[in-house]
Amino acid sequence: MKFDTPAGTNPIDQLKVVGKPTDRIDGPRKTTGTAPYAYERHDVVANQAYGYVVGAGIAKGRIASIDLSDAKAAPGVIAIVTADNAGPLAKGKMNTAKLLGGPQIDHYHQAIAVVVAETFEQARAAAALVRVDYARGKGRFDLDAALTAAPLKGDSSGEGSSAPPIERVGDFDKAFAAAPVTLDARYTTPDQTHAMMEPHASIAAWEGDKLTLWTSNQMIAWGKGDVALTLGIPKENVRLISPYIGGGFGGKLFVRADAIMAALGAKAAGRPVKVALTRPMMANNTTHRPATVQRIRIGCTKDGTITAIGHESGSGDLPGGGPETAVSQTKLLYAGANRMTAMRLAVLDLPEGNAMRAPGEAPGLMALEIAMDEMAEKLGMDPVEFRIRNDTQVDPAKPERKFSQRNLIACLRQGADRFGWDKRNPKPAQVRDGRWLVGMGVAAGFRNNMNMKSAARVGIDRKGIVTVATDMTDIGTGTYTIVAQTAAEVMGVPIDKVVVLLGDSSFPVSAGSGGQWGGNSSTAGVYAACMKLRETVAQRLGFNSTDVEFADGKVRAGNRSVSLAEAAGDAGLSAEDGIEFGDLAKKMQQSTFAGHFVEVGVDAWTGTVRIRRMLAVCAAGRILNPKAARSQVIGAMTMGVGAALMEELAVDKRFGFFVNHDLAGYEVPVHADIPHQEVIFLDEVDPTTSPMKAKGVGELGLCGVGGAIANAIYNATGVRVRDYPITLEKHLAKLPQIA
Repeated sequence: MKFDTPAGTNPIDQLKVVGKPTDRIDGPRKTTGTAPYAYERHDVVANQAYGYVVGAGIAKGRIASIDLSDAKAAPGVIAIVTADNAGPLAKGKMNTAKLLGGPQIDHYHQAIAVVVAETFEQARAAAALVRVDYARGKGRFDLDAALTAAPLKGDSSGEGSSAPPIERVGDFDKAFAAAPVTLDARYTTPDQTHAMMEPHASIAAWEGDKLTLWTSNQMIAWGKGDVALTLGIPKENVRLISPYIGGGFGGKLFVRADAIMAALGAKAAGRPVKVALTRPMMANNTTHRPATVQRIRIGCTKDGTITAIGHESGSGDLPGGGPETAVSQTKLLYAGANRMTAMRLAVLDLPEGNAMRAPGEAPGLMALEIAMDEMAEKLGMDPVEFRIRNDTQVDPAKPERKFSQRNLIACLRQGADRFGWDKRNPKPAQVRDGRWLVGMGVAAGFRNNMNMKSAARVGIDRKGIVTVATDMTDIGTGTYTIVAQTAAEVMGVPIDKVVVLLGDSSFPVSAGSGGQWGGNSSTAGVYAACMKLRETVAQRLGFNSTDVEFADGKVRAGNRSVSLAEAAGDAGLSAEDGIEFGDLAKKMQQSTFAGHFVEVGVDAWTGTVRIRRMLAVCAAGRILNPKAARSQVIGAMTMGVGAALMEELAVDKRFGFFVNHDLAGYEVPVHADIPHQEVIFLDEVDPTTSPMKAKGVGELGLCGVGGAIANAIYNATGVRVRDYPITLEKHLAKLPQIA
């Protein structure tokens, strides 16, 4: 199905099933422990052995020698694979560094061997006996130092956030110099890790020259292609199966060492092998969100109109990597005739930087939304009104290109009213609740919408059961449910008459889970397949497909009514189709918006910050399942609390690794950190995005949260912190005197 004109009225608009707050159909399996995750697939293949990955003990250099004799002699050891005996391996298109290192080492904890044994404990013990001598090289591990000579670099996050090396509109330098009120400030965000609950894990089994991987991967088609490329085998000889994923946040968009080392170990052992990366290897071996150093300059007239806005960001990555596109939202979020965005990319020898939930906008808005508050204070304006004053309904760089829909003002107005913003004291450090300094903060949320080609196969059996099969994944986002809702709506059956099969590369290729494109795109693909199946049913029954009605498990046309079960017959019926998007997103800017409001308390004695309440008002097209969408947004808000207050990978700048590489040292929010959260979705549809008229929301819920928290802390204390995370030592000495 081609989608190149805005959607008109269609079966989704019935909203009998779609748009309802529906319980997760996979919930019972999740809560009873029967959902099959990758490492636990004891049922799929017999005689599984265990692999344990050995990571490089240096960040840069080469392996001088490797002694496997003690490890090979250890109890239970079946095989050991290193670069010496793995055979030729390529680097996947989605990988910056090789997944199996040696003799050259690209980063700390790069996989250099996998030890396969009868039990996990035996594999781990033997791996500790692998003796490696290194020739350590000189590495680059200090972002600030590396940025002094870093070149300008443009790139895309691959998730809708992109920017050229430098982009100018008007004359920024002249306008900024002439502006009556100006701000010029530096902000930093640290390296962060995904810290998902389920580790990267895979079981590999060979049958002749064909490989099956039960793995934890967000993008099945991407993964299949890169596994084949890395191992040098035809794509048709690779099958990936990933029906349940225990969190990804972008860290499982790409094939990682667990999959390749399991495949190599299984080939060497002559039997299936399972591999899970340890928590330290998840931090240092897989991808992370890169740190940024950002400079923001804003020039305004005295009435608060932005005349000049400039945003520069620097980040680092391994050779061949790309920048964190932290300036992307600044191109579109606020008006201003004179604009400049620029990015610099430093070469670092730290582990690979790549996509993490809302790459680009998440760290970019952590800086931009503090800058907007600082500018509002200079102007003596309310921060909400300052943002509204500088709203734009067109792309500032291309005024002829309008937003398909933009309700940022409604998000801010409704949020301010609901949150009680009028009770905020604009003068910092004035409100106390016992020993707590109390403050409110606001930030705008912004995330681009992306559409991805997506397909599905839909069938009806002789019992009237509708089955949907697509390689789409569920990373805890509720994909099973919204796919079932879509099929139920279009085929006119109750949701309990729909079976959903996901995460298998033998199924039609979907959008996959990433960039908040998955929900809208994958359901649009299911819609396309269902509409084709409706035509097939109508043709079999001799009905006019334009007049046919699918409802209550029946097909009706005129005075005739036939059950779906009868229409399918003993052989059943099926159809396969997908959604292919035209250029509507080029003609109009498709984006999502939010207003984030936060109240914090800061202990006047210790400087400890506590979140008191949070509100997100989101404008993201049609909400397919408000219950699941709310869960996504409150999860994103929680992640924003972590980014603002505690999450930071500490870099050892001597040896080039992340020191706090486990959940004991890398702090993330827990239930006790998160009080009342409220989410409001604006009632809107966007017919330019797909037949579903929806957009993504899972990353929008994160974008802006950090800035809102930082602004609330300033309102509470009068101390402005521009370097995340905002830990107590950064403002403790400057807190107001205690009476």
